[in-house]
Amino acid sequence: MKTLTSHFEEFSGLVGRQTPALRGIILMCISTVAFSVMHGLVRFASEALPPFQIAFFRNLFGLAFLLPLLMRSRFAVLRTQRIGLHALRGVINIVAMLMFFTALSISPLAKVTALSFTAPIFMAVLAVLFLGERFRIYRWLAILFGFIGMLIILRPGMVALDAGALLVTGSAALWAVAMVIIKILSRTEASLTIVAYMGIFLGVFSIFPALWVWEPFGMQTLGWLVLIGLFGSIAQMSLSQALKETDPTALMPFDFLKLIWTAIIGAWFFAEIPDIFTWIGAAVIFSSGLFIAFRERQSRRANASSAGPVG
Repeated sequence: MKTLTSHFEEFSGLVGRQTPALRGIILMCISTVAFSVMHGLVRFASEALPPFQIAFFRNLFGLAFLLPLLMRSRFAVLRTQRIGLHALRGVINIVAMLMFFTALSISPLAKVTALSFTAPIFMAVLAVLFLGERFRIYRWLAILFGFIGMLIILRPGMVALDAGALLVTGSAALWAVAMVIIKILSRTEASLTIVAYMGIFLGVFSIFPALWVWEPFGMQTLGWLVLIGLFGSIAQMSLSQALKETDPTALMPFDFLKLIWTAIIGAWFFAEIPDIFTWIGAAVIFSSGLFIAFRERQSRRANASSAGPVG
């Protein structure tokens, strides 16, 4: 029987006939669809199970997918001198995931997706504070506009702040912290080592909150959980391969498709119609993150050019 990995490799072969840029864009679009479908499935599953339990099964299936990769390397990728930092990242990631899955279960899908776009904004702040990146006025102006976009969606003082909105905003901030840790780890660790420890720690750390709220479930709910694992794995594989094929800055504009897909899923299955403030706020947030990414890319190219050829 063919595994998900072999099917994905066959599909990658078909996509591989295209140019690298087009391959990256196609895979990025597939990733946005898969993530959006997974988010909708989390909402369906949350009608029968607590979000913490759903997160455990999502990580369990992710770990099952990761196991063949570990066995192929004979677990050599697990060699590390920074186990503590890997564990810290695992703790932060699982808290962020639990917050995000809880938000998906109680808030409109499009609103959750829109607020999740604040992660690159938080990342831009943390990069200056902890990674020693230079203070640039355009960065802070973009950050300011990003948070203005968040306020447009939340409208504090005009509408009641719902728990889901606060949870997904907190989740985005924690994802940004995790990304800072990944950047630090990437200085000494192989990418597969980082991915492997993420899968292991997420699987282990999600057991305890799941047991705390564990509910029995039937075959239909099991089907939702299997599909969550399937689409989550497809999303992660497509995104990882897209980032290998194409510059992340070129792919970032297509990430906005997630808002369109989740808006369609929310409207079709849950009668959730995003208001105009969600669309405007999301556009402001996303544009701010996109602007930061493009300016950082230009700065890296300028620095590389000024350095001149070596040798």
